[in-house]
Amino acid sequence: MTNKSKFVDLIARGYSSKGESITLGAAMLGDETITNSLVKIPLKTINRHGLISGATGTGKTKTLQVFAENLSENGIPVLLMDLKGDLSGLAKASPGHPKIDERHEKIGIPFEAKSFPVEILSISEQKGTRLRATVSEFGPVLLSRILGLSEVQEGILAILFQYCDDQGMGLLDLKDLKKILQFATQEGKQEIESKYGRISTASTGSILRKIVALEQQGADLFFGERSFDVKDLCRLSEDGRGIISVIRLTDIQDKPQMFSTFMLQLLAEVYASFPELGDSDRPELVMFIDEAHVVFENASKSLLDQLESIVKLIRSKGIGIYFVTQNPKDIPSDVLSQLGLKIQHALRAFTAKDRKAIKLAAENYPDSEFYDTDKVLTELGIGEALVSALNEKGVPTPLVKTMLRAPMSRMDILTPLELDTIIASSNISKKYNEVIDSESAYEILNKKISIVKEEVAKSVPESKRKKRQRSTINPVVKVLTSATFIRGVFGILNKVMR
Repeated sequence: MTNKSKFVDLIARGYSSKGESITLGAAMLGDETITNSLVKIPLKTINRHGLISGATGTGKTKTLQVFAENLSENGIPVLLMDLKGDLSGLAKASPGHPKIDERHEKIGIPFEAKSFPVEILSISEQKGTRLRATVSEFGPVLLSRILGLSEVQEGILAILFQYCDDQGMGLLDLKDLKKILQFATQEGKQEIESKYGRISTASTGSILRKIVALEQQGADLFFGERSFDVKDLCRLSEDGRGIISVIRLTDIQDKPQMFSTFMLQLLAEVYASFPELGDSDRPELVMFIDEAHVVFENASKSLLDQLESIVKLIRSKGIGIYFVTQNPKDIPSDVLSQLGLKIQHALRAFTAKDRKAIKLAAENYPDSEFYDTDKVLTELGIGEALVSALNEKGVPTPLVKTMLRAPMSRMDILTPLELDTIIASSNISKKYNEVIDSESAYEILNKKISIVKEEVAKSVPESKRKKRQRSTINPVVKVLTSATFIRGVFGILNKVMR
């Protein structure tokens, strides 16, 4: 058996699938694309999470696009975090190109241009269906992780959440949270401390400052009503394709805490809302987190622990999470070890540090007698990648250099008019874009403070109230009516008349 036939046989056995699968492309040996030697990923293992990595300009976003298209075609809903703004083109069919036809001829599958059902979502001032969540839905533990609170501060937050629950006050937005923090050390101090214990003014002040910092990153737009029901991420189009929800995040690239806050809450809400499915044959939802390093670079240790825990547990709910970033080292090792599918585009070796990073990246992939992984990583062309996955039994597949298929949809952004048309056709935007300001802790506490002030005023004896009223007479009037002032005026008049 020749080396080539041995390789073809290895790929055929490693990437065959009895159940449903998606085709990423065709295997390559050296610079040759082996036509019809298809690299298929079983739907059964998609919820084992994954990584798409590679240097800028090597084709990561197009690979993400291909993945999302094929999942949608198989009736699997997809959620995309679009930080660069170049994923909205999924809603329009590719115009096609001779080079695309040439690529697909090498792969051995026909190219078909298609548009896909897209929902545009937003957590900021960008146009789209609004994603919101209430402070109560975050809860004190998750909110403490996001704010980076100390153990004492987390305890105070837990007490205030409990107080609001006991009083039937909803914590909906950040103004509610700020109000209860102020109330706890001012008008409500005696009441709260008598039931729940002493609360430090210094601690509440520190928490308030951290909330203000979060507000400055635009979080006030995210906290509030109406809360987004994550089940609306799992909708199908009329023709049975999974809807691709694209969250436009181009205006929060420089607001990492806001992005981390949103991501963690979304993952926690999905985990809490979806039922346990065990080892299902296909995922319920697949989430792609582009520019994933933004999440991890600025996360506290407690926040990372929370995120790692959710990633480990959420796959039993039928949820697949895929991180898209430049280098595998951007992902914490505990998270990286949970990723079943890895698609590695080219890495560039411009410095000694880059060369070390490439060696470390190569260690994340199985050994192969057909590839010098370190070398291949620097030689991959645009639209080529090293792929390592899990077969239907959960066994790692052979490492394979892959010529990736081209996206069926447009590889470019939508025009403003096209974007407006997509948003206007949404079945859920009217529901979530309605502005609601229900009575919550802010309004209830303000009423409570007013009532307390009125009761205090009524409890003061009339003689003291009159004394207080007299003490508030305008100082100028007091001077003008004083005996000393009047005697002085008369003295001056007498001197003038003489």
